[in-house]
Amino acid sequence: MAQAQIIDGKAFAARVREKVAAHVARLKEVHNITPGLAVVLVGEDPASEVYVRSKGKQTVEVGMASFEHKLPEDTSEQELLGLLDELNSDPKVHGILVQLPLPSHLNEDLVIGRINPAKDVDGFHISNVGLLATGQKAMVPCTPLGCLMMLREQHGSLAGMNAVVVGRSNIVGKPMAQLLLRDSCTVTIAHSRTKDIEALCRQADILVAAVGRPQMITGDWVKPGATVIDVGINRLPAPEKGEGKTRLVGDVDFESASKVAGAITPVPGGVGPMTIACLLANTLTACCRSHGLPEPDGLTA
Repeated sequence: MAQAQIIDGKAFAARVREKVAAHVARLKEVHNITPGLAVVLVGEDPASEVYVRSKGKQTVEVGMASFEHKLPEDTSEQELLGLLDELNSDPKVHGILVQLPLPSHLNEDLVIGRINPAKDVDGFHISNVGLLATGQKAMVPCTPLGCLMMLREQHGSLAGMNAVVVGRSNIVGKPMAQLLLRDSCTVTIAHSRTKDIEALCRQADILVAAVGRPQMITGDWVKPGATVIDVGINRLPAPEKGEGKTRLVGDVDFESASKVAGAITPVPGGVGPMTIACLLANTLTACCRSHGLPEPDGLTA
């Protein structure tokens, strides 16, 4: 049986970054504008620190200005909100991202709500959520935007396709469904309470897995020839690599699903690299919008 085509997120993300870098270079040359991204990290979560470092590095590589604000674990809500007010009013900063999760004494909703929606490159502000849901111009969450870009390249038009999104999180599941709906798919959101979820998934031309359960979706859930986008990042023990070692797997059982699907994203190397690439794209988009300039082609929803 034919193996599915592997959708190479790493190569795709590199192309997105090239497009962003070219547009940034033009902005500097023609308009003397440098897009700027501010990342705020509170506390010392090791995974968040690695992620923030990677964001900073890639921001500089595409020619943007990178502003990193590392705050101690015991930073008060007032201090954090004060910093966001400063970043909101700083014309050099076009995108603001607060790295989640925050320490438990800080209210995430309150903090996200303080970011100027036009600079909310994560797309989590309630105004952007509402704009996306009503089909208006919004800042769109990075991971669903990356998934949409890959699907558009794979299929061209998505109109009339049957899409099933497994997972209903505010970060991926819900905005992914809205984006697919906007591209004229017929969309179903499946979740832990969905009855006969396997049969539902088998009807999908596009199957997006964003549920956070390792290898939950197996090949017999997949419609032959479907496009499978695996957003899951889960760590499983890998004793064969040595004691205490782990391996990354998605929400889809890649081995069985890749024998049935027409195209599939691997984990790692699929959706993951697209997230930071789309963060850069969003920062560029926010910059263009703030100056009343045309938006970058092919980098928005």
